[in-house]
Amino acid sequence: MKSFPLTVSVLAFAAAMPAAARDQIQVTGSSTVLPYATIVAEAFGENFDFPTPVVEGGGSGAGRKKLCEGVGENTVDIANSSSRISQSDIDLCKTNGVEEIMEVRFGYDGIVFASAVEGPAFALTPADVYNALAAKTVKDGALADNAAAQWAEVNPALPAQDILAFVPGTKHGTREVFDTKVIIAGCKETGAHDLFLATAEGADDKEKAGNADKACMELRTDGKSVDIDGDYTETLSRLEADKNAVGVFGLSFYQNNTDKLQVATMSGIVPSTESISSGEYPVSRPLYFYVKKAHIGVIPGLKEYIEFFVSDDMAGPDGPLAEYGLVSDPELAATQEALAAETPMGPLE
Repeated sequence: MKSFPLTVSVLAFAAAMPAAARDQIQVTGSSTVLPYATIVAEAFGENFDFPTPVVEGGGSGAGRKKLCEGVGENTVDIANSSSRISQSDIDLCKTNGVEEIMEVRFGYDGIVFASAVEGPAFALTPADVYNALAAKTVKDGALADNAAAQWAEVNPALPAQDILAFVPGTKHGTREVFDTKVIIAGCKETGAHDLFLATAEGADDKEKAGNADKACMELRTDGKSVDIDGDYTETLSRLEADKNAVGVFGLSFYQNNTDKLQVATMSGIVPSTESISSGEYPVSRPLYFYVKKAHIGVIPGLKEYIEFFVSDDMAGPDGPLAEYGLVSDPELAATQEALAAETPMGPLE
């Protein structure tokens, strides 16, 4: 297992690279991964004889598309992502000559529901969230337009507070885990999924189930559910402007704003690094970055940076990323070995 003492520098090998190659690693993508990548980039610049990488946000999907624009010094080296790469991304990469991609899972994050620290506490379930925010819910055994005005109408144990939720927009990396592990899960818990499935179109059961999932994910458009396409700071500012709102955040962002936010339990579980690493908390997701393998050996320091990122010193349970809120990956050693061998990702499962 490779270790990188943060007080020891390594020799630059930029002189061995082609003269035209840029000497600064370029990273883009997920706003969730952005603070982790920034911590690593700054430590890398301080402790290695390579320039500090340029790390930008912009969203998981946009970052992966930039990665797939082609190969060469005018294209990015790494795309950070809070959701897994899609087959359409891989196909775009191949179309543009990006044949090999290295997938790096470096840890886990959870998404949490949080409200103003001075307001009432929330103890939610996926069914509660679905019944509050979905476009259609079950009423008298049939699907009907959602007319719930207060959380207490959804569940009498919840506050008698007007429903207003700031949720990740459809282009946000967090939206996938929100849809899958909260909305669709709640749709199934309430019986709405069965009703959608009964009328779903499709050539086979798999396609019908997929269309039922899509129907579940349709949210209200009456102002009770508001998409936020920006980062969590935008969600926080919206919540601060309306103290009755509930917002969706990454665990690490919440942990760094406990003076302003109180977190809701989900199915009776308090979100924490411990409950996520154990698998107990139901709404968590892996975090990734994707590397253009063709740039390794061309862009100075690229391999050193990615190995440093997943080293025990950075991504381990006692490293600075864990201090910021990352849940360390129990299989980190396997990731370290795969990067050392420059192993590209295989077909999506």
